[in-house]
Amino acid sequence: MSLSFEKSRILLSRMGAGVALLFYFLSSSRWDATDPAIADILFSVGLIFVAIGSMGRMWSSIYIAGYKDSKLITYGPYSIVRHPLYLFSFIGLLGVGMTTETFTFPIIFLIFFALGYPRVMRAEENKLRKIFGKEYDEYANSVPAFIPNFSIFKEPKEYLMNPTIYRRHIFSALWFIWIVALFELIEGLKETGIVGNLWLLY
Repeated sequence: MSLSFEKSRILLSRMGAGVALLFYFLSSSRWDATDPAIADILFSVGLIFVAIGSMGRMWSSIYIAGYKDSKLITYGPYSIVRHPLYLFSFIGLLGVGMTTETFTFPIIFLIFFALGYPRVMRAEENKLRKIFGKEYDEYANSVPAFIPNFSIFKEPKEYLMNPTIYRRHIFSALWFIWIVALFELIEGLKETGIVGNLWLLY
């Protein structure tokens, strides 16, 4: 992975986290006060999405740990979608937004993802085409980019991966959970009156 590509991806992720924390710190859910049932549903569904996103990223990381850019991976999640890491990041990001018990944050995150990550995915595909050539073209013609096709799923009976690299991937897959935990800490501070709210958001 090129340095510029990696910097772009990391910068986008950090920007998203920074925006989320800033707005959450200064706002509160209007649903929590007017319709707690909606707030509870949003939070519960958000936790499910966060779990799917985190587990999906860990699942995807199994297949690229030690092989990234040296071997074209076409098994497991990579057999049903070309960008499973970004797909599960998208799901996890929506989940984080929903745990704020608002519709505002998921919409903001959706716009953020739509504006930034298609460019990142195109850059990665161009890089892989340069590395693998016709092999990648054949793969791209048979596997969708972002919407999974479960009918073509395939996985090997055994698979060798690098545990040291995979351990690092696990930590990056858990950042959704860490942000939700931080949101809950901020929520606790709000309830004690230590932190005030500037906005009430739907």
